[in-house]
Amino acid sequence: MFSSRRSLRFSSFLALPALALLLAACGSEWNDPYPAEQRGQNILYSAFTERPKHLDPAQSYTEDEITFTAQIYEPPLQYHYLKRPYTLIPATATAVPVARLYDAEGRELPADAPADRVDHSVYEIRIKPGIRYQPHPAFAVDAGGAPRYADLDRARLAGIDTLSDFAETGSRELSADDYIYQIKRLAHPRLHSPIFGMMAERIVGLKELGATLAAAAKDLPQDGWLDLDRYPLAGVERVDAHTWRVTVRGKYPQFLYWLAMPFFAPIPREADRFYSQPGMAEKNLTLDWYPVGTGPYLLAENNPNSRMVLARNPNFHGETYPCEGEPGDAAAGLLADCGKPLPFIERAIFTREKESVPYWNKFLQGYYDASGISSDSFDQAVRLATGGDVQLTDEMLDKGIKLLTSVRASIFYMGFNMVDPVVGGLSEPARKLRQAISIAIDQEEFISIFMNGRGVPAMGPLPPGIFGYEDGEAGINPVVYRWRDGKERRRPLAEAQQLLAEAGWPNGRNARTGEPLVLYLDTTGGGMGDKSRLDWLTRQFAGLGIQLVVRSTDFNRFQEKLRKSSAQLYYIGWNADYPDPENFLFLLHGAEAKVKSGGENYANYQNAEYDRLFREVKDMDSGPERLVLIRRMLDIVRNDAPWVFGFHPKTYTLGHAWLANRKPTDVGNNILKYQRIDVPRRERLREEWNRPLLWPLAAGGAALLALLVPAVVGYRRRERSAALEKS
Repeated sequence: MFSSRRSLRFSSFLALPALALLLAACGSEWNDPYPAEQRGQNILYSAFTERPKHLDPAQSYTEDEITFTAQIYEPPLQYHYLKRPYTLIPATATAVPVARLYDAEGRELPADAPADRVDHSVYEIRIKPGIRYQPHPAFAVDAGGAPRYADLDRARLAGIDTLSDFAETGSRELSADDYIYQIKRLAHPRLHSPIFGMMAERIVGLKELGATLAAAAKDLPQDGWLDLDRYPLAGVERVDAHTWRVTVRGKYPQFLYWLAMPFFAPIPREADRFYSQPGMAEKNLTLDWYPVGTGPYLLAENNPNSRMVLARNPNFHGETYPCEGEPGDAAAGLLADCGKPLPFIERAIFTREKESVPYWNKFLQGYYDASGISSDSFDQAVRLATGGDVQLTDEMLDKGIKLLTSVRASIFYMGFNMVDPVVGGLSEPARKLRQAISIAIDQEEFISIFMNGRGVPAMGPLPPGIFGYEDGEAGINPVVYRWRDGKERRRPLAEAQQLLAEAGWPNGRNARTGEPLVLYLDTTGGGMGDKSRLDWLTRQFAGLGIQLVVRSTDFNRFQEKLRKSSAQLYYIGWNADYPDPENFLFLLHGAEAKVKSGGENYANYQNAEYDRLFREVKDMDSGPERLVLIRRMLDIVRNDAPWVFGFHPKTYTLGHAWLANRKPTDVGNNILKYQRIDVPRRERLREEWNRPLLWPLAAGGAALLALLVPAVVGYRRRERSAALEKS
């Protein structure tokens, strides 16, 4: 009996101290997801949803990957962070190179020579001296200057699982040879670079190098190393330690844009040799996992299922924040750091978030510095003003959150298979059928319902920000829109129905046989495969009396149908590789027809006049003459309507008040170095927003005591009564 009463008394006596300890533990940082030692540090916190697959610049080609590669690698050129239209400036190069043009006899031509006279172009790139690589074990040498880790095997790699397990690192100066080595890597048969085919048609000798390397790799062990320095490349020449030349077939001014992409970033021979040693790949010790660069950041941690960490490169050669930009940049505070050394941020920690709700909630708590806006959180973040403009909600404004919006250099469209006997061809009835469908599919309604207004109806293949795109009346698609009261207005459905009748399908039925018009749309799961979107699309066709049959399939089967030209209608999109109209206009070039050449012209569209103009336009410098020809090309495709020009997506991004120097960009991806964090302000606001509500705990404690005290009192009374009865 004694022990039982004692336990009960102790429980009542300990209730208050335990509650006090619980409340004391709930300080202002009680729900902070980051370690205590990170508080007050100059760290950017962000998230990613899809794990990057390739960090090797010869292979990487997705947005998920360039978030990291663009901060680590430095191609010769980059885009000015603030100027629009996008402007190329030097990165490691001393200047943006100017092509020297030559005819077939080797005579130099003037810079404005027409493309049909140019046999080849030569680009000479000189890089800045003194640029050094990040610390890396591939550069570690012994006392005699020999590589310390050049003869590793599986036995010597025992106990080494990550790059940080190597005891020593080193560095060296960037050289022209490193850029040449990387261009050769584009032809490596085991890397399968996604741009090899395109570059092999442009860079002299690259196709032949690919064949040579393929033959050499046949006799190479799986983990064998191809020393690319042993294989010459005719179109790439070393001038001196800091200078190299590239010879390109014909006139190709777009080559400068490629010199701003990670594909043309330097890779040192030592790193390639280091990672090619036996046992390395088995431990993910590869360029795909641990990049080697000269950029402002290095990859300090790679755990793509959990988190990725970028840290400041201690060997970064330095750069300063820009001092000029667009009108309005100064008022927006984007020039306040003019001339200050970059980068501002010491580390960037990217946490993988597979679900949008936790991502969003952590952003609202201040634990992520920026965030996109998912459909689930759209109404909480923004509202539509009376004039249709997007504004932040009061909740966001109260937190000082800033909204950045931009129209992406992308287009999503529905394509017609132009070799299909029903919807294809350039006859007048076929044109009118496609024009009728183009009018009937209400892109404005689609954007409003399914994209929360995050899109701009497309008037042609060129998105805003690309040379040749024009705003206002000059830029509308007159087949689908009229200009009234200072705004484009979609033509009424009655006009689409009239066009359909003129095409021989009045009310959606064959004028001769009365048979209904049935069209087939091929799609994949997700995207346009979403049932509600497809139901909406079916109703748009039904407005013309056309029956739409949707054939859903997996992505591989969908691609096969496009290759074999067995799809009648399809949905697809295109993101800019570089900000030039050629990168969009080529999607409708006859030579790119998918069924004919396996190119990117999925519609298999061929118009002789458009093709002639494209051949003239593609290699021209942007200017008034080029604009005149582009306008003629747009008139042709708008009239032929091989696509239902869908929309250009808008991006909405939110950033906290403490995150400065953020400007939307679609093609310049090395943006981390420009951003700056007001760390004290972040700490203060995090603490303010995450103060624990203690009154529910106090109320719960009081309720617990209210239950315990009567129970204890009653128990002690019963015990005392029992004792008195016994006595």
